[in-house]
Amino acid sequence: MGMTLWFTRVTPQELDRAIADPEWVAEYLDGENLPICYLEKSWAGIQFLLDAAEVGVDLYEDGFLIDKECTLLGWDDGMVADAARALSATPFEALAGHYDPAKLSAEEIYPHRRVWEDDLDYLRDHHEELVRFFAATAASGGAAIRSFSF
Repeated sequence: MGMTLWFTRVTPQELDRAIADPEWVAEYLDGENLPICYLEKSWAGIQFLLDAAEVGVDLYEDGFLIDKECTLLGWDDGMVADAARALSATPFEALAGHYDPAKLSAEEIYPHRRVWEDDLDYLRDHHEELVRFFAATAASGGAAIRSFSF
């Protein structure tokens, strides 16, 4: 277990319905075969790199609240398109230069109860999935729902 973060592609209409009916969206998101980007526990490490490279995307904070528990945030199609452009314009090599396991550990970047060491490939793989997800979602005119579990 632990704190995990993922995005699910939805249509703008589905996002509107999710905002209007959070109970519906909770059930909908449990469905199978939905297009998702599951970042596992890599989200905070990726965010650390995005922040260090001054990429204007916040995986955890961006979006607007859908549920009272603060676990679901909506990203409308404009936000998705903006994130897709920013993420696509920043190759992982630009982020990798900011990878510093000692600093990640010292700043207690999640998962902070372990020591960061040789996780660059783990972050690279999830970053590449994130870029593909946002590019495909933007190309489809889609929106997204950011889910967080702890």
